[in-house]
Amino acid sequence: MAELDADLDHIIPSSVLPPFWAKLIVGFSSLLCFARSYDGDFVFDDSEAIVNNKDLQADTPLGDLWHHDFWGSRLSSNTSHKSYRPLTVLTFRINYYLSGGFHPVGFHVVNILLHGGISVLLVDVFSVLFGGLQFTSKGRRVHLAPRASLLAALLFAVHPVHTECVSIAPLCTLRLVAPMKRACHREGTRSSTSWVLLSIFLGAVAMLCKEQGITVLGLNAVFDILVIGKFNVREVVQKALRKDKSLENIGVLRNGGLLFRMALLTAGGVGMLYVHWRIMGTGPPAFTEVDNPASFADSVLVRAINYNYYYSLNAWLLLCPWWLCFDWSMGCIPLIKSVGDWRVIALAALWLCLMGLICQALCSEDSSKRRILTLGLGFLVIPFLPASNLFFRVGFVVAERVLYLPSAGYCVLLTFGFGALSKHTKKKKPVAAIVLGILVINAVRCMIRSGEWRSEDQLFRSALSVCPLNAKVHYNIGKNLADQGNQTAAIRHYREAVRLNPKYVHAMNNLGNILKERNELQEAEELLSLAVQIQPDFAAAWMNLGIVQNSLKRFQAAEQSYRTAIKHRKKYPDCYYNLGRLYADLNRHVAALSAWRNATMLKPEHSLAWNNMIILLDNTGNLAQAEAVGREALELIPNDHSLMFSLANVLGKSQKYKESEVLFLKAIKANPNAASYHGNLAVLYHRWGHLDLAKKHYEISLQLDPAAAGTRENYGLLRRKLEQTHKKDV
Repeated sequence: MAELDADLDHIIPSSVLPPFWAKLIVGFSSLLCFARSYDGDFVFDDSEAIVNNKDLQADTPLGDLWHHDFWGSRLSSNTSHKSYRPLTVLTFRINYYLSGGFHPVGFHVVNILLHGGISVLLVDVFSVLFGGLQFTSKGRRVHLAPRASLLAALLFAVHPVHTECVSIAPLCTLRLVAPMKRACHREGTRSSTSWVLLSIFLGAVAMLCKEQGITVLGLNAVFDILVIGKFNVREVVQKALRKDKSLENIGVLRNGGLLFRMALLTAGGVGMLYVHWRIMGTGPPAFTEVDNPASFADSVLVRAINYNYYYSLNAWLLLCPWWLCFDWSMGCIPLIKSVGDWRVIALAALWLCLMGLICQALCSEDSSKRRILTLGLGFLVIPFLPASNLFFRVGFVVAERVLYLPSAGYCVLLTFGFGALSKHTKKKKPVAAIVLGILVINAVRCMIRSGEWRSEDQLFRSALSVCPLNAKVHYNIGKNLADQGNQTAAIRHYREAVRLNPKYVHAMNNLGNILKERNELQEAEELLSLAVQIQPDFAAAWMNLGIVQNSLKRFQAAEQSYRTAIKHRKKYPDCYYNLGRLYADLNRHVAALSAWRNATMLKPEHSLAWNNMIILLDNTGNLAQAEAVGREALELIPNDHSLMFSLANVLGKSQKYKESEVLFLKAIKANPNAASYHGNLAVLYHRWGHLDLAKKHYEISLQLDPAAAGTRENYGLLRRKLEQTHKKDV
């Protein structure tokens, strides 16, 4: 569009218009804005999607990726999130392999580079959207709108709303490759058909990276109709309103090639949705009211108003991306319950703007204007549809990551708006200053926001200023503080989370755990009891309730709580371990050993369960069985010093002194500051008759723990024995 580019000549200097320089500027700008997060930690969802996802590890067969969801759970499970993204998980796995483990730098660098690559590709995509398709006699596409495409790509590259998505968007380039490739080829039946098939293939690949990828087929359809087919919507609408008989003579409607390509795209999209539905198996995931409260409203009117208000909030994040938050659920956005709420103005303003743009897109006599506005609206709306709640309930209120592709349409519309503003004003410098100011402000905001994503502490605290009423924000801050050992501050935030959301069972569970550790058992029991009343299948809360009841000497209630936890989570090794401890306290040794054996069967690396089995068998005089269990445990966990210590004690009592000594020394090498390790090795030497070595390790043990009465008593016995031996020698 030559006119639009001319209107932007005071904003974009001609020296940066050659394609190489334009792409270099866009790529450099994108990297500069997001580079600050390259060495950040794994934060928020990264813990479950990457660190705790067994699908990334080499011992998990590659085939399992096609049967698991994004988080590593089986798709057939009722608890599965149903987010089917095997290719994204595969890229994580490759990154894990190349990085040599869970090193976040590799993951962050890849995502930053991918965003830079997408921004560079969009220079070509926007070039076609703004300038249309024209070719030289040699078949080369003419770059008709260099200023507009460069400005739109720059706006996309530095948009702060991308900050979250940059860290979780591997392979999203494939969502844009297909329309770009289609844009760069001329119409021709064979060529067009092959490119449509390629687009369907790339759309399927994109869908295996993220469900939103299927919307690329809708973008292809809009592009094909408007740019390649040159379909004039205004002309068709006018003739339809006049019932003009010449409507059937419109060339594009008689274009068999276009109709065939649309049918092919439709069939491809339906096929992809069907296959995805079959793979998901048990249907969509079950979200809760706190995830998306509007979708649980009884009134259709309330749901509609709130959905539209959410759309207006998404639009506001594109327009003014200053208030960004990692999570917008749990009270962050209170429901609109009547049309008298002042926030209704926001959704009215949104639809007023959209209707104005749609009217301009349909009614303008300028074909280029119609094409740009229609394609801009298409890029804005179509990729957002999966997050709109129109077709199915989604598990969030507002999510910045879903705006990654819609922001491309926003950048098209904003660039067009700047061109129109520049055209209708004589003072060009203020317009240029506004554009430059938006780019600079967005770039600075990107850098600030990238810094906030470097660590969970910064990320969670940044959310307080945006959503102070969000219970999940307080919960995450509390969890982070608890992990750092600051229990007092953690309790404060957990209490606030429960106050804001009285049904927040996870906050109750974590708060109850801390109170249990601080021996505030009565309140801990009340909280955990309330949590399991609210959510009866909350296995972790049942187990923690059992631990508290055990501490209160309410053994029967504790056993029932443990059994209920196992009922709701059959594979629960930690619960079997705690059940075993209860039975051991009640001297029900056979039941305790059975429970601990179940724990080790479910989790072979459960060191505590193995240790307790060895110690119980040792204490009850079953030395042979204790030795067998200890050897079995060390085969599974060969570097566990506590198991070495326990087995060494058993071997010492069985008078296998040499083997016992070897294990004691290995345990001490692994944990040299454990006073009990030195003390028990000293006892071994004492029995064995190596009195000087015994004296040495008694002294080391007492240096590490002077209050160990047993060690001091044994050391006294050894000294008297050494004195007696010395007197006899004299």
